[in-house]
Parts: sequence; C-alpha cells; structure tokens
Amino acid sequence: MTATLANWREHPHSIWGFTHVERLLPVAAAAAPASSVPLAGGPMLDLARLGFSAGGRRLTVEEALGLTHTDGFLVLRHGAVVAQRYINQTPEDRHIVFSVSKSITAMLAGVLAGEGRLDPDAPVTQYIPEATRSAYADCTVRNLLDMTVSIRFTEDYLDPLGDVARYRVAMGWNPPGDGMAVEGLHSFIASLPKAAYPHGWRFHYVSPNSDMLGWVVERAGGAPFAALLSRHLWQPMGAATDVLITLDRHGAPRSAGGVCTTLADLARFGEMVLGGGSLAGRRVVPEGWIADIRRNGDAAAWSRGEMAGLFPEGRYRSQWYVPEPSSRELCAIGIHGQWVYIDFDAGLVVAKQSSQPIPSDEAMDRLSFAMFRAIAREFR
Repeated sequence: MTATLANWREHPHSIWGFTHVERLLPVAAAAAPASSVPLAGGPMLDLARLGFSAGGRRLTVEEALGLTHTDGFLVLRHGAVVAQRYINQTPEDRHIVFSVSKSITAMLAGVLAGEGRLDPDAPVTQYIPEATRSAYADCTVRNLLDMTVSIRFTEDYLDPLGDVARYRVAMGWNPPGDGMAVEGLHSFIASLPKAAYPHGWRFHYVSPNSDMLGWVVERAGGAPFAALLSRHLWQPMGAATDVLITLDRHGAPRSAGGVCTTLADLARFGEMVLGGGSLAGRRVVPEGWIADIRRNGDAAAWSRGEMAGLFPEGRYRSQWYVPEPSSRELCAIGIHGQWVYIDFDAGLVVAKQSSQPIPSDEAMDRLSFAMFRAIAREFR
C-alpha cells in the first residue's frame, strides 16, 4: 500500500499511513525514560463471547472490533492487561491518535497550572500577544480548554475547500490546493475571526483552539512542546516508547491532533488519569486537575453545541468528554476511531486505535461506546 501526503488519511491508505506518520510528515520526538516496567497481565476476557446490544442488534466485542476498523485494542483493569488485540499494527508502531492529542495537551496544561506557570483564567493574549487581532483576543485559556471560544470556523473534515482544508495546508498535513495560501499553523490560527455570540456561551468544537492551547503551553512552559511532553508526562508516566508530534513547516507542533504513540503507552496515559494523576505511586498530574475535569464543565454550553447528540447529558472539560452527570466515565476521542475510555467505578481503561474510513462517524462512536460500557459492566 502506498500512502502519500495527498492520501494518507484516506482508506485503505490510512491503515499504513496512521502507523507511519514519521515517514510522511516532519515530527519531533518526546523521549520516554530509559527503562519502563511492562504492563502486568491478568485473567483475559473472551472477546468472542462477551456480547452487547447496539443499534438494535446483538454483537460480540470481537465482531465490534472488526466493524469499527480497529487497528489495536487494549483493556486494563487496575493496571493489568485483560484484553489485547493487534490487528493492523504491531506493539512497536506509533499510531496517530488525532484529537486524543487534545486530551494529552490539556494534561500538560494541568501540570503547568499546578506549578503556577499557567493560569487557566488568564487571557490567551497574556501568553500569545500575536493573537490580538483574532477571535482569541478577548477569550481566556479556560475557553480554549473547554471549547467555548466564540470563533468562526467550521470543523467539516470532508469539505475540500472549507476551513479544515485550508487549516490542513497550514499544518502541513495536505499539499496546497490551487489558489490556497501556504502559511504556517500559528499564523493561520491567529487570523481566525470571532463569531457573533459571546465567549463561554456554547460548546463549539474547533481544533484550532487546541493548537492555540499548545502554543500557550509552550510559552508558559518555556520549552518546545515535545520537550514538555517528555519532561512532564512521558518520563514520569514511565512510558516504554518515545512519543512523536507532527510539526508544520516552521516547527509548530500539532497539539490538537498530531500525537503518535504506541497502544500500550496510550493505555498507560489512561491509567494515569484513572489514578487521579498518579501512576505506579508517582504523581504526574495534579489530583485537583483530574477532579476538576470530573466535577466541572458547563452542561448548558454543551447542550447548545453540535455534539450533544452523542452524550445528551454530557459535559466537556479541559479537552475531555464527561458523558453523564455521575462523572463515573471520561472519554478522549479522536477522528477515525481513536479512543481512551475510563470507568472509575470499574477500574477500567480502554485504549483503541483505528483506521475508520469516515473521519467523524457518530454511528461508529455509538457502537464503540456501547462496547466499552459492556466491558466495564463485566467488572462492576
């Protein structure tokens, strides 16, 4: 299979492209520690026998993995592996996780906030004065974190001439089309205009918000994004493999969607969140940051947004989805079927990497979410 810059996100080229991003795009590496403790094993689930209902039909987990174009699937219960599948990738492959990157970036923000180097309530322009002529001129970092920026941008992945197409050229993910300006990621996001409604009023999913958040993190942390990711997450988390982040032509990181990691390290990241910011007895992220994600988020703003159909009683806080008022679950979700699912009551983490043909597919999301909940029920 031949994947190129022009087709690497199109099925079936994406099956190879999603695990070989460094062959297609410039990347920076965030170093893992010199040694890592392997994930422990536990009694394994029989995925071919574990059944659940979704969309009016009865399926097994094994069948659902195939239907959702799964490349890799790993389930941890209290830190031990209880299910594992490598289908279109190997344990060493670093698979792009798309918007799960947002949730990782927000954890970096949480570390810097805990150190007093980043104030979530501060204006974005305190860190990024270059944004004074954009929608970000009068919003806060909290607006970035919670996707409540008033901004004119349509997140339509399939429009070949729309906002996302121009955005992808700026980030270096697409070759430029006819008549498209070739600019960098930072100059693109710092030019986006404000919408008519006030900041904070509605949830509006806009990936440039998370790239702006990554820029804020770099300024607050005083180092490149990859260095901060290594120092504050991958090293203390005890990751086994260096993580990659894609860069634009000027070296700006794609913090909204460019993180590439192994399945096992993605699951470790989820286990750290399950542990309230700690993993293997080591504090990684402030406990209060995780508690705030579970406890807060504006349900009214969420209900006014375009994704309320997926989680009708949900919220969004610090780049994480909170599916229901109980706060028992958290989700990090990326296009083409990337997931980290956490159930605190069940002590469960699910990491799923996929190559779904349609970028944003609510039917696939519902199927995956039903599958995760079925697994969690086995342990409650």
